[in-house]
Amino acid sequence: MPRQILVTSALPYANGHIHLGHLVEYTQTDIWVRFQKLRGNRCLFVCADDTHGTSVMIRARQEGRPEEEVIAEMREAHITDFSAFDIEFDNYGSTNSESNRQLCHEIWASLRKADMVTSKDVERLYDPEAQTFLADRFVKGTCPNCKSENQYGDGCEKCLTQYAPTELINPRSTLTGATPVPKTSTQLFVRIEDLHEFLTEWTQNSGALQPEIANYLKGHFLGDALRDWDISRPARYFGFEIPDSPGNYWYVWFDAPIGYIASTKDWCDRSGGTIDDWWRNPGCEIHHFIGKDITYFHTLFWPAMLKTAGFQLPKKVHIHGFLTVDGEKMSKSKGTFIRASTYRQHLDPSYLRYYFASKLGPRVDDLDLNLEDFKSKINSDLVGKVVNIASRCAKLLAGQSLSASYPEDGGLFAQGAEASERIAAAYEACDYNLAMREIMALADRANQYIDGKQPWMLRKDPAKKQEVQEICTVALNLFRQIAVYLAPVLPRMAEQTGTLLSAPITHWDNAQQPVVGAAVNEFQHMMKRVDPEKVKAMVEDSQQDLAKTEDAAPAAAAPADSGEWLEKEPLVGDLCTIDDFVKVDLRVARVIEANHVQGADKLLQLTLSLGGDVRRNVFAGIKSSYSPEQLVGRLVVVVANLTPRKMKFGLSEGMVCAAGPGGKDVFLLAPDSGAQPGQRVH
Repeated sequence: MPRQILVTSALPYANGHIHLGHLVEYTQTDIWVRFQKLRGNRCLFVCADDTHGTSVMIRARQEGRPEEEVIAEMREAHITDFSAFDIEFDNYGSTNSESNRQLCHEIWASLRKADMVTSKDVERLYDPEAQTFLADRFVKGTCPNCKSENQYGDGCEKCLTQYAPTELINPRSTLTGATPVPKTSTQLFVRIEDLHEFLTEWTQNSGALQPEIANYLKGHFLGDALRDWDISRPARYFGFEIPDSPGNYWYVWFDAPIGYIASTKDWCDRSGGTIDDWWRNPGCEIHHFIGKDITYFHTLFWPAMLKTAGFQLPKKVHIHGFLTVDGEKMSKSKGTFIRASTYRQHLDPSYLRYYFASKLGPRVDDLDLNLEDFKSKINSDLVGKVVNIASRCAKLLAGQSLSASYPEDGGLFAQGAEASERIAAAYEACDYNLAMREIMALADRANQYIDGKQPWMLRKDPAKKQEVQEICTVALNLFRQIAVYLAPVLPRMAEQTGTLLSAPITHWDNAQQPVVGAAVNEFQHMMKRVDPEKVKAMVEDSQQDLAKTEDAAPAAAAPADSGEWLEKEPLVGDLCTIDDFVKVDLRVARVIEANHVQGADKLLQLTLSLGGDVRRNVFAGIKSSYSPEQLVGRLVVVVANLTPRKMKFGLSEGMVCAAGPGGKDVFLLAPDSGAQPGQRVH
């Protein structure tokens, strides 16, 4: 029976253009959606522009035009970019819509009814020139700890100290350059701690999250009380005013995810049905695709909102890593911060879709776009293996037809048909890398068949005409089979293949039966080899784009890619350099006391000796694997220079090192038996 599936990608922010880093996610999602549709499932893919927040308001003010005009212009640019890369949404909406406003009111009323909303007086920095309160990333100054200059408002990138923006020395607004002033405002908060037990169960046991994400949440958030979420912003702010709190506006992180539901409603209004058919239907699977930088919101705050308002929870949150280029963060100065529009001026978007697919797996690993590897992989896999099958054989049968019955092929087509479910399982699990390897193995076998038969040589003998037809019938059916399996990644090639062989690709099962007797049309160019000069020109143009942007933009403008979606939460798998790593001081410690922690399900309280009179109090989430009695007297490895962390149970002054998948399988790192407390571990 076909599945009913609702799929979303994170909403792109309306203050910046789409770049290659964004396209990792939209390509990953689009491939999954196309696969589901090809399998015959009812799959709806919705997204929207994320339009509210300070950045859009400031940009509109600087450009002297209404916010609505700015976001409308950017929405059209986003849609153009998505279309060029074959990202096909069923509905692409806007969070600045009436449907989103109505749903915000509905969900807010649910939170109020559940008594989950509270208010607090908060002191924040205020820009007197922009007349707005400043988010942490819009404040820079001198670190109060190490005195490094030009540091953001929530933490120093040099010494890694965390602090409040009000603690910065000589703070300045990045919006206007003005000196911000402390100002108190009354803001609204949502108490998601009220749903702590539910969130723990959902994140740890529902199967909705990748194991590394579940463990991350357990280690970083669920061991403590969940903090109240600041959900309002005082005027001036571009967004929806809160109906029962005049002068306050919902922070973008309230109305942005609700945009998923609003975009679904827009589709229903146009196509039939209601949002309850999708968001309150237990038979509907909801799948979110997001980057790891917004893990917290989609795995704790958003499920809390959905639960309270009576909506379905996600069946799966698919979280991916960041994009690097040639092993480094995307760089504007090096020309590797590449906009989608710049890429498509020089290179075929199909190249990028396939390259990303060949690198994407089911884990939260970062993906590297190595430009040399990019060129060689496209030239080898797509041009040298896949398209080569069609270009060599279709030309020999152009204007003729495939054989009336399928010829003997030594079991090649049957082998390809048998691979169907393995490839499908890889797509389903978002293990595109595995799927591409399976498909390229089929292409290798098809090319070996053609090389062995050499139909271009047989063609010279008129008596071999039928044999040539049979060889090409086999080869073109193997090519079509591969095109079916690649259709989620390369929809244009699938369409071209259907035209070439007079047999459109409409379903995954098209790979199970060969096509016979169909007319073979003139072969049309499918894909060229990657031109190194075009890659070089793309990088150079990206550098030029930066120069133009910097020349034209106001000096105090926010970065083009900054977005209200981004917060500086701890990141899953965030990159660090070897210089960062060597700062970690690992020491041998002896457990001299171990106790249960009242009110904590997973924590034990340990008193550690690091030699002499040096003692450390540490809370460790290892209760599922160890009893206090097992630990007393044991040597462990501890991170000795970790900033102390205030927990509701007390102060934790270090971290005991352990490894394992979690649950009962948590294994303490044990130093050699001859080690002494305080000894450094190398």
